[in-house]
Amino acid sequence: MQNAIRGTILKVLETETGTTQAGKDWNKKSFVIKTEDKYPKEVCFTLFGEKVPMIDSHKVGNMVTVHFNLSSREYNGKYYHNIDAWKIDSETATTTQTEWKSTKETSDLPF
Repeated sequence: MQNAIRGTILKVLETETGTTQAGKDWNKKSFVIKTEDKYPKEVCFTLFGEKVPMIDSHKVGNMVTVHFNLSSREYNGKYYHNIDAWKIDSETATTTQTEWKSTKETSDLPF
């Protein structure tokens, strides 16, 4: 199952780091988007390890589509959920204009 959601970046939180009991270092970064639904929702996504730098090329206020995986785990009788992003597509107006110009230039129509 593939999940994706479109929205505007509201916040990019600080990178968190730590060490596992096995001695391996880890890092994660979270960011929040606001959807454009009839009733907008704020959704917080997490990036782990080598995926952390993916958010660096996006700014607060940018429109993006986030592809993600959902997972849950049980701990002491309670369930905790993760929304892990694995791809972020930018949907800014400048990108759309650039694509339109390149299409227009390569067209062989006389007008």
